[in-house]
Amino acid sequence: MPASVPSVRRCSLLVAVSLLVAVPSAYAQRVSARDKARVDAIEQRMAAAEKRYTDALLLVANADPKGSAEGDAALEDMEDVIDACIGQKGCQVGTLLATYKRLLKKRADDSAGDAADEAGDTLEADPDHVGPLVADVPEAARAAALLNDPRHAFDEMVEYNPAIQAGIRRWLTDMRPALLTSYENYMNLRAVMWPEWEKRGLPEALLFGILAKESNGRVHASSRAGAAGLMQFMPATGRRFGLGPDGTGFDTRFDARSAAEASAAYMNERMGQLNRNIELALAAYNGGEGRALRVFNQSAGQGFWTDSVYNQFPGETKDYVPMVIAAAWIFLHPRQYGVEFPKVNAQPATIRLARSTTIYELTICLGSAGTRDGYMRVLRNLNPRYEADGWIPAGTTINATTRIAGLYNRECVSGPRADLARALITADLNAAIKRPQAAAYTGNVAVGDVQSMQSAVAAAAVVPAAPARPAPRPAARSYKVAKGDTLGRIAARFQCDVPALARANGLRAPAYALKPGQTLKLEGCGR
Repeated sequence: MPASVPSVRRCSLLVAVSLLVAVPSAYAQRVSARDKARVDAIEQRMAAAEKRYTDALLLVANADPKGSAEGDAALEDMEDVIDACIGQKGCQVGTLLATYKRLLKKRADDSAGDAADEAGDTLEADPDHVGPLVADVPEAARAAALLNDPRHAFDEMVEYNPAIQAGIRRWLTDMRPALLTSYENYMNLRAVMWPEWEKRGLPEALLFGILAKESNGRVHASSRAGAAGLMQFMPATGRRFGLGPDGTGFDTRFDARSAAEASAAYMNERMGQLNRNIELALAAYNGGEGRALRVFNQSAGQGFWTDSVYNQFPGETKDYVPMVIAAAWIFLHPRQYGVEFPKVNAQPATIRLARSTTIYELTICLGSAGTRDGYMRVLRNLNPRYEADGWIPAGTTINATTRIAGLYNRECVSGPRADLARALITADLNAAIKRPQAAAYTGNVAVGDVQSMQSAVAAAAVVPAAPARPAPRPAARSYKVAKGDTLGRIAARFQCDVPALARANGLRAPAYALKPGQTLKLEGCGR
């Protein structure tokens, strides 16, 4: 984490606290229960700020560009806590100050170590410490070691040319919303995706760049050509790397962890073939590995931007390569371009459902606290096996974050928000249609007009009786599945209990896979 000159506030804070610590009478006063509760809250805030700082140090150690900013923010949190402690009776300022000074010293020591490294020779990749790459891909190992250099050696491995600049311009103008959405989606999936690339020694920035360009971080993205998932694997390529239907009706190309593992293996393989050339590896990812390898062999190792190489790739690939690199570049250097990526609280957690629900219903009851767009995309990305409107049985454990878990327990188990969400999800559009009742006879007969009354009575007498209405037909006890149907939709239409309906038709949770034309027995249904 880069060193910085202490701010005026920081210096004055240390002086003020030192003076206060020297006055023991301040802590000899009797402390009330209310004051003790406030002191406990202050100490908890300090512990949280310290954890945030130590987590930031780990980010810095892993060359994560967010580490420095997180560390500064954590120190500011500590300064605020110490300010609060100074004004709170019974708060042990000296204890908090010791923690604060210890972390400042650690920061200074780390910075001194970084300066010593920079004063020495240029950092070279250590062949004995290149991470858990496969042994038979030495070029990929060396490339990965350089790409993960804290000084962003990735910048040296790709050519920063007008094509990359044009890509950055697009991401920062009309595509800025897509960039920010991609970042937010990635951060919610980072805990399951990044480890798969990290243990294979591949750079996180490249993972983000591919994900942003391929799918914007939407797990269920698919193309007309048949590519699917976050990393847009075609069926045949997916099968080579262990992706595809898993026997339950679910395609693992839509699973974030599986897609990350497969894409890391694929990129490792391409880099091994293409002598660690990032641009050619990306060209292979998009334009076909056979084409990229053939062009590479024919060009005697020339780079992607050489016209005889560049012009052998289709227009889509010529656009794809610089756009991926541009997204990765911004990921590494957000401040340089005035980009403030959204802060995402994505600590993984699970929820055991207290009652049956749908992702739509959860989205409504969770609200949008702490987000721009609510939690529907997060829930869908973390639980790709479930349709948004498909009923998930009570007792099921689903993936979430700590924030979502807290909101769920507070808002979705019971209470007004939970009731409102259920009412909105089960609302029947047909109930809004008004159907007029048959009008009663209202003929006008003047008082005393006996003849007219008698004529009306006689006419009524000769009106033929209405034919008897046929008895209502019994409700259908089976249903033929139409294209686009899900078990949740069918259950809502016929007022069925989803688990009972699934058991009656031999459908396995959680996918409840249906086929158009399949006939379902409507057991456990209200109509």
